[in-house]
Amino acid sequence: MFDNKDKTDINELGEFGLIKYLTDAVEITVSSTTKGIGDDAAVLDFNNKKTLISTDLLLEGIHFDLRYVPLKHLGYKAVQVNLSDIYAMNGLASQITFSIGLSSKFPLEAVEEIYEGALIACKKYNVDLVGGDTSASAQGLVISVTSIGYADADKIAYRSGAKEGDLLCVSGDLGGAYVGLQLLEREKNIFLENPEIQPDLEGKDYIIERQLKPEARKDVVELFETYGIQPNAMIDVSDGLASEILHICHASKVGCRLYEEKIPLDPMTYETAREFGLDPTVCALSGGEDYELLFTVSQDQYDKIKNQLDISIIGYITEEHAGCEMISKSGHVHPITAQGWNAFKK
Repeated sequence: MFDNKDKTDINELGEFGLIKYLTDAVEITVSSTTKGIGDDAAVLDFNNKKTLISTDLLLEGIHFDLRYVPLKHLGYKAVQVNLSDIYAMNGLASQITFSIGLSSKFPLEAVEEIYEGALIACKKYNVDLVGGDTSASAQGLVISVTSIGYADADKIAYRSGAKEGDLLCVSGDLGGAYVGLQLLEREKNIFLENPEIQPDLEGKDYIIERQLKPEARKDVVELFETYGIQPNAMIDVSDGLASEILHICHASKVGCRLYEEKIPLDPMTYETAREFGLDPTVCALSGGEDYELLFTVSQDQYDKIKNQLDISIIGYITEEHAGCEMISKSGHVHPITAQGWNAFKK
């Protein structure tokens, strides 16, 4: 973290000076980047590929709380959640733009940390930062990321491609980010009541990292390519498993059967949810921010999927009139309802 005693007022640089300061260290490494930062627009060349574009907006107090989110992690996460949308189309991300609005309370060193986190993510995922903007903000910190990627036309996976009989699959495990958030919120409230008490996060590294430093699943897209797996429909799990299942079923005009016992839960997620008096299954269904990939594949691809350790088959696609249902561990049938995070809920 930067030392407040040695902070630099951004006004000393001005907007152009700040942009130059932050972008001097940006390197161009991706072959499809013809022109990056330094002109009115970036120039990209994807040859015969289809171009994929996605944008996310993160607002202080809505999407993140700076009382427990490190700035470097925030820059990293802002990039990750956006790249995830490209991978959710079965594409590969290649460039981003990164824009930031901030108030005068942020010194230069704070902005450096945000950009450092963003550039770490870019380097790890082989993505070029090719543009962006900076602005003053009267409403706290604002970050906007646009990601650009590519895919062959016949490889793109839309939400609308699920077919009756498809296997319903998900990568990784679910609910960890939500349970990690509950832990961070608890420790924040304890600290606000008594600043002498230090946060108690020992042994909870995994779920804390799931919330503060998620990883977009580029590796799953690469796995598809390696094993010749073609998802019929796909979406990333940003708002909870239930919400994403319903998105796919609505777009594809199908129903589904989800099996509770098949939903992948990390032991730490399960145990910590129980400590909070929460149902671990509900955390997976409605928590969100896991950024795993939910997808369907034809049954003839079962042999390619069954031995992938990081992919779980959690159900199958049915006819639309059958509805979207979950079979509980006790064998009861429950309709799937979306209770995920609502950005406009008061």
